[in-house]
Amino acid sequence: MLTEKEVYTLHASQYDRLIQREDFQKNIVCSIQKITPLHNLDVFDLGAGTGRLTRLLAPITRSILAMDLFPQMLHVAKNSLQKVNFKNWLIAAADNMQLPVRSASADLVISGWSFCYLAVWGGDDWKRSLQNGLKEIKRVLREGGIVIILETMGTGFETPNPPPHLANYFAFLKEMGFSFTWIRTDYKFESLAEAEELSTFFFGEELAAKVRENQWVILPECTGVWWLEIK
Repeated sequence: MLTEKEVYTLHASQYDRLIQREDFQKNIVCSIQKITPLHNLDVFDLGAGTGRLTRLLAPITRSILAMDLFPQMLHVAKNSLQKVNFKNWLIAAADNMQLPVRSASADLVISGWSFCYLAVWGGDDWKRSLQNGLKEIKRVLREGGIVIILETMGTGFETPNPPPHLANYFAFLKEMGFSFTWIRTDYKFESLAEAEELSTFFFGEELAAKVRENQWVILPECTGVWWLEIK
């Protein structure tokens, strides 16, 4: 099974194939709109990857800046965004702890399935990394701005089954005062063969076996949504 860093540096296009099958119910934008209306907002998308959230939010927001640590992912994002008619987006390579933007320049900071890596890749200093990342988010947000974080709460499950290795990270978000809810973001594949292929690619053989056993063309997934207003 590939590591996340191997996927993001070597297989960005394959990863994008997977995430384009995600959230066929279209719950992500609805959940964000319940937290804050998106019209006329300047948005920073941290850990934007191949542009999953950027593509969803560009039609609604005033502007959106997609930032990611991996240029290979941003290359795919740029190609996909150039195919649409919206002109309100920009892309930049950036570390979540050192954003190349001025202070108080965004109304919304959103990070999908990526802020967790400050903890996962942070080693013994994982908590300090998260604190620095959150400090940087607060720096770039305007007064009254909001940060929204989306993370996995279990793929292959119909109700939340959070990964044990993220327990300390989730506890940190609670400690920092984030509100929380969860949504379903199921994958809908074109065929069982595609479901097996793409689930094996990113999630590994254990989940692929579950896909085969259940004949899942629709793969259930739970996603947590955390948000905090910066005052």
